[in-house]
Order: sequence, then C-alpha cells, then structure tokens
Amino acid sequence: MKKLITLVLALVMVLGMATVGYAIDWRAYEGTTLQVYLNQHNYQAAITNYGKLEEFQELTGITVDYNVTPEENYFDRLNIALSSMSGSVDVFMTGAYQVWDYASSGYMEPLEGYINDPAKTEETYNFADFYPGVVGTLAWDCVPGHAVGSGSQWALPMGYELNNICYNHKYFTENNIALPETTSELLALATSLQEWNGTGSYGIAVRGTRNWATIHPGYMTLFSTWGAKDFEVEGDKLVCKLDSEEAIAMTDYWVKLIVEGSSPQWATFTWYEAGSHQGAGVAAMLYDATCNGYFQNYPADASAEAGNLGWFPGVVPDGMGLTAADIKSNVWVWSLAMNSYSDAKDAAWLFIQYFTSPEYMLFSGTEGACADSPRASVAESEEYISVVGQSVGYLEALEVLLPNATIQFTPQPYFFETTTEWAATLQDLVEAYRTTGTCDTAGAMQALKARLDIAVSDIVVG
Repeated sequence: MKKLITLVLALVMVLGMATVGYAIDWRAYEGTTLQVYLNQHNYQAAITNYGKLEEFQELTGITVDYNVTPEENYFDRLNIALSSMSGSVDVFMTGAYQVWDYASSGYMEPLEGYINDPAKTEETYNFADFYPGVVGTLAWDCVPGHAVGSGSQWALPMGYELNNICYNHKYFTENNIALPETTSELLALATSLQEWNGTGSYGIAVRGTRNWATIHPGYMTLFSTWGAKDFEVEGDKLVCKLDSEEAIAMTDYWVKLIVEGSSPQWATFTWYEAGSHQGAGVAAMLYDATCNGYFQNYPADASAEAGNLGWFPGVVPDGMGLTAADIKSNVWVWSLAMNSYSDAKDAAWLFIQYFTSPEYMLFSGTEGACADSPRASVAESEEYISVVGQSVGYLEALEVLLPNATIQFTPQPYFFETTTEWAATLQDLVEAYRTTGTCDTAGAMQALKARLDIAVSDIVVG
C-alpha cells in the first residue's frame, strides 16, 4: 500500500509540474539527449540512485546519459572532454577551484542569464535562498589573484563541505577520552591511539596522494588557521608564500602527525580510503570534509561504525591564544555547471535547475544523505535538522566554523599544477621523516616556493 501511494504521488507531481502551476515549459526540449559527467559521491548518488533522475526524465521528456567516475580520475576525464571543445558533455559536476581554470579557458557557460530569465527559470527556484557565502564561491571575475564572489555565476552548488574532525564517539565516550583542542593535544592523542581497535588501526586518517585533493581539506584548514598563505599579490604578480615561518611550522607538524598518528599507507589515501577507514573502525579520527564521516554515519547501514561517530570543529596551534571559533576552515563546493560548447544549453539548464531546486535539495539533504545543504530554506528546516542533527556534534561544529569558513586558496588558473606539486613535496617530507626520523621541512618548502614562483610567473594580475 505504501509503495502504491508513493507511485501515485510521484505521478501526480510529474503531471502537475508538466502542466499546472509552472511558469516555464518543462517539456520544451522533449526528445533531447543530455550527456552528464558525475563524480562518484553522495551528491551523485542522490541524483542517480533514488529515482530522481527518472522523475526528471518523465517531467521533461529529456533523456540523460551519465557517466560516474571516482574522484581520483574524474577531473582527468572531464578535462579531456572539455578541452576537446566538442560539446561531448553538456552538464558536469565541478568544484569552485575548477572555475579558475575552466572559466578562464572558456569552457564554462555563465549562468546568470538563465537564472534571471523568467521564461527559463521558475520563480520558486529562488536563487536568493542559496547561502551567499556558498554560491558566491562559484562566482568569479576571471582575474587571477582576485577573490571569488564577483563576476559571472559559473556553477550552482549541490552542497558545500567544511573541514573538521570526525571521531569515534562511542569509543571516546566508553574510554573517557577528552577531545583535543590544540595541535599538540591532537598529535599526542593520535599517537596514543595506534592499535586502538586491533592490529592495523590507528589514530587519524587524512588524505595523502600526489594530488591537489590532498592539500585542500584538513591540511589547508590548519595551514590557514596557523596564519599561512599560499600566494599573495605583489604589484601585478602572484608571489608564493610557502616558505613563510607559519607555512614551514605547520607543514612540519603535519608531517609528524602523519608519521606518528596515521596509517603507513597514508600516501595512497584519497577521500574514499580516509572515509572508509573511519567507517570500518580502523581510524579513530578523520580530519577531512564534514560530510565524509557523515556518509559513514548515516544511514544506519552506511558502515560498521554507523551511529557511533561524532564531530568537533578541530584544533588550533599552541601558543597563539586561539580558540575553535578562530579556525579558518577551507571550503569545497560540489556544483553543477554547463559546458559552453554544448549544443543543448537550454535543456542542460533544465537539468541544473531541477537538481539544485529547493524541492530536490530538501530530498537530497534528508533522504539522500547530502548533509551540508547550500539552501537556507533546507538547512534551517525542521525536517533537515531532525535528520542531520542525529549525528553527535555535526550541526554544532558547522555553527562554530561557518563564520570564518571560505576558500582559503588564492584564485589562479594554475591551481591544480601548483597544489599537486605541493602534495608531492609533502609526500617526500613524510617519506624522509618515516625513513630517517628527520626531514628538512624548511629547505623543502623554500625549494617548492621557488618552483611555484616560476610556475605562475606568466600570470599578470589585472
């Protein structure tokens, strides 16, 4: 009976959307086929795994062919498709950092013309409902060194991610373990938790591959909180600051945290390995995106440790007089964007509009386990709070971190090359410390600074 009622309601919704009460014609591009590229993620699963994609196709008459690729290879594949300028992909998942490359290269279609056109966008879409600090990360004027938040709107958010520490709340509570507040306390705790849950278990999981994605979550959050910066504008040039006292001290700490408190396989860890180790009860803590641990905690069958996890904002460097309210979390925003070379742009806009709408996002934020909703109407709703609030400390940690959370990187088109080089240096330092018990962090960061200055030397800040 329940299934029958659900089917009837879905049919009524589809017929209603196609006919009564809607200002735009959702079937204007019936018969069109869209090519959509998606990164393997809960945001992708919310689109493809719960019948929502079928609802969109029923509503519009548009056929959607989609590809799902794990994050470690996703952007390589997407880069090839976009650089071909063939329109082989119409809609794609992206992050804010990619805007600095793709928009500058002419691969992204600006969306403000669609958003502001009442013939193409429902009034109920309500662009103003997006949190400005989230949707603003996807707006940029394409001038290297300029902050995000102005210029064209290049993509629309599916969800945002701050970075904090997820921990095994059940184990900590049963063993009266206090949450660390400073970097020294975190290092001591992570070290003491080696073998906490049997052979191979360890204190804290963080990402470690030679990839830009290693730098942007926990590392960049603590790096910024420590007072370090990646680049600064000097005159009309970008100048790398990875040789600063703060950058060297923080990186030296991070190397020790990895070697003494993390996994020997750290250098192979992407988002997936770090999160799955938390969910399997291998890692006692996870310093990564807020939702990475959430996906292990909810729903009840998400992982072996589902329901046992908790969150706190993170730690601050010793001796600086800082508190958790001073943490400068880096932000990542998974988003939907349109290929400027697409031959089906209006149909592509219907897809983007549908899967970033308030109605869909209420579903994805509650039933789809997409915890960090970019829409105020969703994140502040009783339904959302009743679901996400079940995870211990999750909403409380977001409340502490949000005031200082932003993209901590300096926008520039060589972001991926420079951060990948940065990750390689981090790997080399960890290997040296693991092998010899020491490493020349200052020398390595000074050499990295010299290489990155060369890498961005042709960029002129307007």
